[in-house]
Amino acid sequence: MSACGAVSRRVPAGAQPSSTTQPPPPPQPPPPPPPNALATSLLVGFCGAPHAKALGEMTGDLAAAGRKLVGQSRAYRQAVTPVVELIATAAHRTPGPDGMYRTRASDGTIADYLAEARALNGVLLLNIQPGRAGFLPEVRAYERWLGEPDVGVALDPEWAVEPGVVPGEKFGRTTGAELDDVAAYLAQLAHDRRLPDKIMAYHQVAASIVRDEAALRPHPGVSIVKVVDGIGSAAAKKATWRTLMAAKPAHVLAGFKLFYEEDTRHGAALMTPSEVLALTPKPAYVVYE
Repeated sequence: MSACGAVSRRVPAGAQPSSTTQPPPPPQPPPPPPPNALATSLLVGFCGAPHAKALGEMTGDLAAAGRKLVGQSRAYRQAVTPVVELIATAAHRTPGPDGMYRTRASDGTIADYLAEARALNGVLLLNIQPGRAGFLPEVRAYERWLGEPDVGVALDPEWAVEPGVVPGEKFGRTTGAELDDVAAYLAQLAHDRRLPDKIMAYHQVAASIVRDEAALRPHPGVSIVKVVDGIGSAAAKKATWRTLMAAKPAHVLAGFKLFYEEDTRHGAALMTPSEVLALTPKPAYVVYE
């Protein structure tokens, strides 16, 4: 008998005291990543590289180039996301230490271009001109940056040459399977790090540049854009557009490139935004050089 007349009650060994406490609810799944810019707006971009005015407008004073890009974007009179397309891997006519005929941008350069893209509330695309290297190893070299939510790639197979060929001597080329390898890598990266869809553009100037394009399959987590790069008058560019769009896989979006100088030689007029948007299919990305 214990104090106050209460009977002592002991919990048998191994038994658990009863409790009304409910177990914690299972953790909520993480929210889905936000949509990429292609889902909500037209992309309008400038390409370029440091100290290389011939490669596009996005060089020199990046803030000034950004203001010009904003002005060009406004001419489309709709929701636009600016794109800064940095030529990150640049093909060269000299082999370099590893014989791959290309150089890669420094982290400092990429950081500068990403800062400008973010100042514009835009996205950065790392343009890859691989020389004699492969596209996938060149893209993987930038994984640190591709882990950012607003960084994608733009592949330029015109500059992907075979052994024995010097970039610029003749057009390079790629295959749908090689493009698919890059898309699969980006899809896995987006999945593992819960990133918005990665933008993967690929540029094409002629039908021979991409063989067996149907091998480029759809990949959840990647938005793919085929950018037609033909140079010349509006009539010539539209003819190239019709030829190259005929081979575009159905899941790939359309893109179009305009050249401020090359397209306006011999008195030709640069295509206007309304002319560009009248193309079929309607471009999702318009880039200027």
